[in-house]
Amino acid sequence: MGLDMAVELARTAGVTLVGAMASDAWGCARDGFIALWQRAHPERAETIAAELDAGRADLLASRENGDELSEAELRAEWQGRVRRLLRDRPDIAAALRELLDELQPESSRGSADVGEVRMIGRATGKGRVYQAGRDQHITER
Repeated sequence: MGLDMAVELARTAGVTLVGAMASDAWGCARDGFIALWQRAHPERAETIAAELDAGRADLLASRENGDELSEAELRAEWQGRVRRLLRDRPDIAAALRELLDELQPESSRGSADVGEVRMIGRATGKGRVYQAGRDQHITER
């Protein structure tokens, strides 16, 4: 597995895992990620389980307090862990993909999961800013 593919798969895993932490899919996500670590590093599976539970508690508390930065940090933390796991054990990539497919909501299958998008535009003088989350059609005269 190439580095770019591992990074993208880890990014998707981090976004999906943290999203699942605050949803009904948490039990399935938790069990699936623990199983991956059990397969790759059985000696660390119990620690990973505790860290997943602590991460979920942190996420729920940060959402209650409106702390968006903590959620982004948690995504980045798990992206890094999964990337390192894939670096050490590229053979589990297929199992990770299957887990992510299982956790993805039906409505988002086939589309890119980009997480949160924030756009900021500034124009001065007679400048214009055009932003869109998807298709945009502009007709100027």
